[in-house]
Amino acid sequence: MTYFPIEHSSYDLFQGDVKHTLQLIADRYMGHQPKQPYVYRGSHTNSINRNDDYRYEFDMDSKFPDIQEGQYVYAWAKLWCEQDSEWAFSASCFGPLRLYVNGQLEFKSNILEDVFPDRRSWFRIKLSSGWNCFVIQFIKTGTGCGGRFGTGSIKGLPLHYIVPSAERSGQEGWIFTRPLNQELLSLPEVGMSELDTGVEWLPSREWNSTELAIGSFARLYGMQSGRSAYAWTKLTSTFSDHRMIDLKGEHYGSMMLYWDGQVIYNTNRSGSFRVTIPVQFGDHDVVIKSNCNDNQWGFVFELPPDGIHISTPEPIHGTQGDWLYLGCFMEDDEPDVRELCAMDTVAQTPNGGTFWRVDMPDMVVRPFVETTHYGRWNYPLGVTLYGLLKTGVELGRTDYVEYVMGHIELCTSYDQYALWDKETYGAAGINHQLTAIDSLDDCGSFAATMLYAMEQRELKGAMNVADRIAHYISRMQDRLEDGALYRVHGSTDFMQQTMWCDDLYMSTPFLCRYYQLTGDCSYIDDAANQFLLYKEYMFMPDVKIMSHVYDFKFNKQTRVPWGRGNGWVLFSLTELLAVLPSHHVQRDELMLFFRELCEGCLVLQGANGLWHQVLNVQESYEETSCTSMFVYAYARGIRFGWLTDTEPYTRAVMKGWEGLAKHSIDRNGNIYGVCRGSGYSFSPLYYKDDLTWNLNDTHGIGIVMLAGVEVLQLGS
Repeated sequence: MTYFPIEHSSYDLFQGDVKHTLQLIADRYMGHQPKQPYVYRGSHTNSINRNDDYRYEFDMDSKFPDIQEGQYVYAWAKLWCEQDSEWAFSASCFGPLRLYVNGQLEFKSNILEDVFPDRRSWFRIKLSSGWNCFVIQFIKTGTGCGGRFGTGSIKGLPLHYIVPSAERSGQEGWIFTRPLNQELLSLPEVGMSELDTGVEWLPSREWNSTELAIGSFARLYGMQSGRSAYAWTKLTSTFSDHRMIDLKGEHYGSMMLYWDGQVIYNTNRSGSFRVTIPVQFGDHDVVIKSNCNDNQWGFVFELPPDGIHISTPEPIHGTQGDWLYLGCFMEDDEPDVRELCAMDTVAQTPNGGTFWRVDMPDMVVRPFVETTHYGRWNYPLGVTLYGLLKTGVELGRTDYVEYVMGHIELCTSYDQYALWDKETYGAAGINHQLTAIDSLDDCGSFAATMLYAMEQRELKGAMNVADRIAHYISRMQDRLEDGALYRVHGSTDFMQQTMWCDDLYMSTPFLCRYYQLTGDCSYIDDAANQFLLYKEYMFMPDVKIMSHVYDFKFNKQTRVPWGRGNGWVLFSLTELLAVLPSHHVQRDELMLFFRELCEGCLVLQGANGLWHQVLNVQESYEETSCTSMFVYAYARGIRFGWLTDTEPYTRAVMKGWEGLAKHSIDRNGNIYGVCRGSGYSFSPLYYKDDLTWNLNDTHGIGIVMLAGVEVLQLGS
């Protein structure tokens, strides 16, 4: 098969020139996945929270203890979909549940589901491009009222919903009715006013008159004598020259006013304030610290003159007001104001961690990742960023390097916040896999790239992440009695008690780099042992290639040599050999294993220079990611002197790269023929016919770039 006419290939443009091809791929990827920050949204603490499986918990019996049998409760939200597509969902029912999407009934619980609340029902729904309206109807019966609803792909698609009404649009989560005695005559739609729906929606979104009459800190934190809290805003000057302006207002209780980290006003009593300061063009941090004394605290800040604007330091969707608030602290034990003005830090109080909130009832601020790629942590992106970073370093492209560093640091700098967010609200809005590590997929790949990035410059929070992952792999990940890493659990039952080729990549490159970082030989020893243990279980000596999986439920290999599975092994073995001490007792045995695998794969290279999805089934499609990994491994083997008869491998490298440039990389830098994320089977037909390829799949983009870098270095 051919993915596109050769006239549309990168080869037609550059005749296989490696540098230009690498730039083509990198530029396309970065252009389609631009840098984007996390999105901050208001999130109501008395609304509907997500569980650790990223489904929302609609426990309407707890919300309404006096609900009567036969009454109805409705929940309403919206969900964004980039393009028309079918997504997986899951529901568990505490009683009768009906789900309407864009006005159409998409799921109705049956009598079995109504009485087994722990039963999980899976289904798929076709969503439209843009906003999709979700309405759930719950009916109170003797078994309960409510349910759990959300994503059907916990780590692949950890969905969060947005409040759809005109009054609250932009807030995270759902709104819901009080118990109703009859069904709604018509369902609400995205963008409708809550008033126009004819029913009241909860939770409450406005302060009452009593709350509005007291100071901002008093209504947010109550009267807590001897405690302090902060408010933070951004003041922006649009004047091109320096201007003198007045900051003025009133305060209740003591107040300290900071301008760009410096104290400009300080008093221990209530009153009005007026401070004249010089202001230059641009943004400035204004922080107010208030202590609760004399049963009052809070402030009123007068709007500055024309040409000066104030706003929250970051846009907070679905909220009102220009200030963020943080509290409460013991007096004389507050955070340093110089470190306070940050959106990635949890502050510690006597009652535990706390984060910014806004001056609305029970409304906290939370970050959410709403991109498909940038700022996300998952294993395919780990290898994608590794390829892009290596390309940037090799070509001297600081823009590539800083793009990757920014992506990784966005994850690591928010690591401690994300762990707290998960603990506090049930499911984190960012770092979904990093906060819920229970498999090698969740950590090893991305973290190995993170460790390589740490060699370029310091990354905020990265060392703590590295230590936590090292502890997980070495002390918590399931192993056999002989120490081999394997999978006790799985996303489906049949994946339990299995060992996968893939997991050598998910573990050993990280172990190698962590050894380099710490000097602790136990990590490199573990990596070396894994290869020899996996060889015992999955190597097929008659053909010198690896079975994709060993299934302990049957105590046998699947004996299907999946292309990318073998690629992971050979790729990762080169990562180990490159850092393994020359005197290591297992080096000779590992070198022999490397050469055996190279020999076994060499004879299976196809006529176009590409290897096949099932290595020994020529009728299976030509697969890009495994081809790239074999090219990578062979080029390294030649360059480091691990392969003695280099001529056939040199030909394979050149033929493989030319095949990629002609058949896998088009003239726009798109990558074709990368197998999607896999399950496993004892039948090669699953891999050949069912496990299809995706365009620009992140399992392959970085690997192609890594292959190119090695080809470039081989020729230098």
